[in-house]
Amino acid sequence: MELKVIDVRAPPDTQLILGQSHFIKTVEDLYEALVTAGQHVRFGIAFCESSGPALVRHEGNDPELEEAATRIALDIAAGHCFVILLRQAYPINVLNRIKDVMEVVTLYCATANPVQVVIAETEQGRGILGVIDGVKARGVESEEHRRERHEFLRKIGYKR
Repeated sequence: MELKVIDVRAPPDTQLILGQSHFIKTVEDLYEALVTAGQHVRFGIAFCESSGPALVRHEGNDPELEEAATRIALDIAAGHCFVILLRQAYPINVLNRIKDVMEVVTLYCATANPVQVVIAETEQGRGILGVIDGVKARGVESEEHRRERHEFLRKIGYKR
């Protein structure tokens, strides 16, 4: 077994959702879940098929994001993983819809941070062991940091 770290290079101003599912129809079901989340949501989806022709299946309503999601999925190349790239929405706006897709097994991350995917590769294939989402914690928030957090959440409309 060989361990690898894949640096995910998502386009600027995008949110990334990385997960795993179990069936070829995942890409179409994820498309339906996202397209019904709202007309404003722009997205690309890619899904690594892990049997048969083992292709990266892709869908989306934004060609740039669909192409970028496909490239990321091909870089990861782990069976049954999927990549969703979003614009004009945060993961919090769509995560429950994604979790409700019957084929979805797990979500590894939903973030705008830099991401590294830790992969195990054997003679059979690849599997995701986990992700590194962003940077290491640097300390504990102060009262000023807490105030900034409260203000930010209210500014973007998630708290009153």
